Amino acid sequence: MKHIVTVFVLSLLLSSQVIAGTGHDHGHGHGHGHAETLVSQDVVEKNAGAVIASLIERGKVDKSWSSIKPSSVDKKIFNGHSEWVVAYLNTSITNTEKQTLYVFLSLGGKYIAANYSGH
Repeated sequence: MKHIVTVFVLSLLLSSQVIAGTGHDHGHGHGHGHAETLVSQDVVEKNAGAVIASLIERGKVDKSWSSIKPSSVDKKIFNGHSEWVVAYLNTSITNTEKQTLYVFLSLGGKYIAANYSGH
């Protein structure tokens, strides 16, 4: 039940743009520039996991992603703004270009985008 509630809450936060596709735009704000409290890596991993669960539920990514743990969690700078980037490696995916899924979150842990390119 707790997992369902987490997925539901994060689903409400997700925009209609949630597609693990070619890229995301770091130039339109998406939570940048606002004073946010930096969340811990544990919170980032939990929120990114909820994003993955939502993508699976909506049929955007294969259900095999549900058992994948993050391979890296880093803070990166895009256009002068820091973001969390959580990478997942799923070697059961045969298309090598789609074996790594990246989830981008604000420093406050809010969803920004997800894609296979890491940009």
